[in-house]
Amino acid sequence: MRTFGTAELKDGKWVVQAEPHVLLRLKRTFASIRSKEQGRVSISDTIDNCRELAWFCDRYPLTVTPAARLHSRASEHRERETLVHSLLNGQTPARDFELAEPARDYQRVAADLALASGGLLIADDVGLGKTATAICALTDGRMRPALVVAPTHLQRQWQNEINRFAPQLETHILKKGTPYDYSKARARGRKKDDRQLCLVNPHPDVLICTYAKLAGWSETLGEVVRSVIYDEVHELRTGTDTGKGAAAAYLAERVAFRIGLSATPIFNYGGEIYNVLNALRPGALGDYGEFCTAWCGYHGEKPRLTDPAAFGSFARDNGIMIRRTREEVGRELPELVKAPHHVESDESALNAIASSAGELARIILAQNADMAKGEQFRAGGELDAMVRQATGIAKAPYVAQFVKMLLESGEKVVLFGWHHEVYRLWMESLAEFNPVLYTGNESENQKNEAKRKFVEGESQLLIISLRSGAGIDGLQYSGCRTVVFGGTRLVPGGSRTVRWARPP
Repeated sequence: MRTFGTAELKDGKWVVQAEPHVLLRLKRTFASIRSKEQGRVSISDTIDNCRELAWFCDRYPLTVTPAARLHSRASEHRERETLVHSLLNGQTPARDFELAEPARDYQRVAADLALASGGLLIADDVGLGKTATAICALTDGRMRPALVVAPTHLQRQWQNEINRFAPQLETHILKKGTPYDYSKARARGRKKDDRQLCLVNPHPDVLICTYAKLAGWSETLGEVVRSVIYDEVHELRTGTDTGKGAAAAYLAERVAFRIGLSATPIFNYGGEIYNVLNALRPGALGDYGEFCTAWCGYHGEKPRLTDPAAFGSFARDNGIMIRRTREEVGRELPELVKAPHHVESDESALNAIASSAGELARIILAQNADMAKGEQFRAGGELDAMVRQATGIAKAPYVAQFVKMLLESGEKVVLFGWHHEVYRLWMESLAEFNPVLYTGNESENQKNEAKRKFVEGESQLLIISLRSGAGIDGLQYSGCRTVVFGGTRLVPGGSRTVRWARPP
């Protein structure tokens, strides 16, 4: 049989040398191949690429070394594809999991897929129970000991949810950013037999830590845990340039299972999704250059997904990501009611920043070639923060008046804002309603206490920041049906928009 060239596996890539017209066809088949590559091309050894390369060899036979590797990886892709489709289409029933409260069918499907694939981004809509889905997987003995990585304010929430759904699993929240003997910490306060058990079996079923602690613990835990679950996994979008990203990459090579949870995994321009998925399925998208060539255009120096819908379909078909909407799983909420409400603003707060804002604007717009881009970037950030704060302060008294009207009518209110000075003004203006804070200034315990007071009715008003409230659960049990967005960025002098929903 005539062959048109060779394909050899070298350092994790298939290096293909072939006749010019064959290489041209190969570039058309693999969008990840850089157009400047001449004479030979390289393709990452992913199961998706191996499936494509094996298919290509049917049309243009190549001498493949090692051929068994190529065909084995291609078969692995076929099996993965069949498994994904059969689970999602209901042809293969998802397994049952040992939980105190039964999981919903779609949660069991996602957990089963995560266990079968070894790495999965679960991007279901808010409120569909991604935490419960991950806990389903934790009941599988192959996952344990497991590590859960979560924002600081969600650690206790994870512990409570594991106790609720899988009380048979022991948890421990890591208290320090550097390793310590947590077996002794677990033994304190226990009965003698339980203390001895902790010393014999030094690792709990589930360890819980923050992203900030991950770098300090990664090497130690890499020798202990079998799986890692990342809540709000978009925290890893900056990749290995950060300590948490480098730690996630280290763990990804050492654990058998990796699960990421986020209803909003794509931030900014979209190219950062590579870092998120690479922490969950290392190498599944090839290297960063291949990913950008295949899927991205550029906005300045930042990669932007050119077709997010197409990439999403690719990720779902390859079992890298699963996303279901409320409509798809039949758990739709009553329609959200939005009501714009115009409030006044105090112009003195805006006038106070006029001179400083003007100076920052001149720096941003300067054409001086000697001015570092970093200086312009810094000025832009300062101007943004300054206008945001001044706008919030200018409108804070009037937003408080509107919220007071709601509170006096008997409504419980969640009030979202931006900037601590605005929160202070609201706390003073609405003090009679015993407001509680859930922002970046409170400790984890203080945040949990604020949530408890609001849910149990000790407070009628919860003031919360959009960023600090990411992933918070339990407010749906408070009886609150009114949400006010009182701190979004506005054009000075513009209108205030509030929105409220009426969930069951």
